[in-house]
Amino acid sequence: MALGLSAALAAGGVFPAYATKKDVEEAKKKVSAIEEEKKKVEASLKNLEGLKSDAAAYVKRLDGDLESLNRELDSLAVQITDKEADIEATGLELEQARQVEEKQYADMKLRIKYMYEQGDTSYIDMLLQSDDMVQLMNRAEYIKKISEYDRKKMDEYVATKETIAAQEQALKDDREKLLELQDSTEAKQQSVETLLSEKNRELKNFESQINAAEGQISEYEKDLKAQESRIQQLEAEIKRREEEARKAAEAAGKSYKTVNLGDISFIWPCPSSSRITSGFDGRSSPTEGASSNHQGIDIGAGSGSAIVAAASGTVVVSTYSYSAGNYIMINHGGGVYTVYMHCSQLLASEGQEVKQGQTIAKVGSTGYSTGPHLHFGIRSGGRYVNPQAYVSP
Repeated sequence: MALGLSAALAAGGVFPAYATKKDVEEAKKKVSAIEEEKKKVEASLKNLEGLKSDAAAYVKRLDGDLESLNRELDSLAVQITDKEADIEATGLELEQARQVEEKQYADMKLRIKYMYEQGDTSYIDMLLQSDDMVQLMNRAEYIKKISEYDRKKMDEYVATKETIAAQEQALKDDREKLLELQDSTEAKQQSVETLLSEKNRELKNFESQINAAEGQISEYEKDLKAQESRIQQLEAEIKRREEEARKAAEAAGKSYKTVNLGDISFIWPCPSSSRITSGFDGRSSPTEGASSNHQGIDIGAGSGSAIVAAASGTVVVSTYSYSAGNYIMINHGGGVYTVYMHCSQLLASEGQEVKQGQTIAKVGSTGYSTGPHLHFGIRSGGRYVNPQAYVSP
């Protein structure tokens, strides 16, 4: 059902006692942005109806829609920042133009006052009192130059006034555009909340199905095993290549540096939050079907918060899975890896070299997750170790 104007105003803030025409127009724009975004979300959920029998496919599609929305929100945030910078720059230019206008106006007032007090007779007297033709011509030229100067100053004053009017209009347009961007951001944030709610509801339905099917391996567990198998194969291949490199170096009489877990100094992967919501290893399962053998730590943080590389290395996995959502795995050498799961966006690709502290992803709630957080894991020698033994906020 479409929101009424009064409801939208109430949702957006206190309705002014005496609303102006501008207040009403801005409220209408806000309602329009929210309703347009609401229609998009409803269409998206309708298209997903046919996938509800397949929880994995349903969640994957929802995660894709959430990722698109988060990218749109990032784009809006950049536009808002740019627009705020434009407004600040235009405001400074406007202030400078007004200062110039004030000085020009003051100068003109002095000049007009002088002309009024002296009258045009001063020019005539000057010409009549000339001693000869040469002096007369020189004084006539002088009077012409003064008149041209007066006209130039008047033209400059008019130009300054026009500049101020143009800058004031630009400032007004920029502020209106900023309000539109802010309304779009608010509408899309509501869309994200709607989709997350729908996803959590579907995950709960899926949990009921797991409870009802004793002995049946859930899609979640299947995906977890598939991801673990993939990681083990990847680690084995990387270990083989490193061993070949070591032997080749030794055969050539060169030294080959071996990296151990203790040699790496990790930094906290989520700068915006130090809140650990779930520790390593044994825990109560947060949702039915989710593993109680937790191979990492969960760091609760706002959706879209930066995730940084805990140490320098090479990205070996940057993909999506039903259980882990969008996730990244970095190889630090010597069989040491870090893993970052449930991201809203991935900002580093496979094969990319990343530096410690570089932003590689953003916090989200993709995959088997019911709220925005970062699942952070450290692997060494083919198994997960407790990250809290090697890194702290």
